[in-house]
Amino acid sequence: MKRTVAAAWVFWAALCGVAGAAGNPERGAAKSAVCAACHGANGNSVNPEWPSLAGLGTDYIAAQLMNFKEGKRNNAVMAPNAAALSPEDMADLAAYFNSQRNTGLEADPSTWEAGQKLFRAGDASRGIPACMACHGPAARGNDAAKFPALRGQHSVYTVKQLQDYASGARPTGPNNIMQSISKKLTADDMRNVASYLQGIR
Repeated sequence: MKRTVAAAWVFWAALCGVAGAAGNPERGAAKSAVCAACHGANGNSVNPEWPSLAGLGTDYIAAQLMNFKEGKRNNAVMAPNAAALSPEDMADLAAYFNSQRNTGLEADPSTWEAGQKLFRAGDASRGIPACMACHGPAARGNDAAKFPALRGQHSVYTVKQLQDYASGARPTGPNNIMQSISKKLTADDMRNVASYLQGIR
């Protein structure tokens, strides 16, 4: 009986080790040439319509690659690229891009303060929680919960994602938290908070 239990524990530990194996940044760097064409060699995109991946979060990046591969997120560019990736490739790429430093951008001086207020305090009168409750006070995200870092992200890209959440074009997790919140945001709210996030170093 003891041997059976011990063997079961060894098997379970081995299984968890494989399933939760961390990606290798060096292998990810070697695999990142195609990604770099849009997202930048160091994960800092120069096109505001393409997200920066530097420091975005390993679990989040890997999860989004799987979403593209499985068709849960629709994107004509990402779908075929993700289709060719194995789970190991995704883990390696995620580890590499997360290890890079987001260099940050400039915020619109006329809108970032309103965005900061919404990010930090939300708006209780409209049932909008503070963004930092999930994404952290410095917008560094929560990788274990797959909440991405938002600091230094292009405001154009952030606004588009909020719009897609609000319309249902981009699905979220089981509780649909981002869809629910985004539907309560005005166009000005989206612009303001996106501007604030873009300027965070």
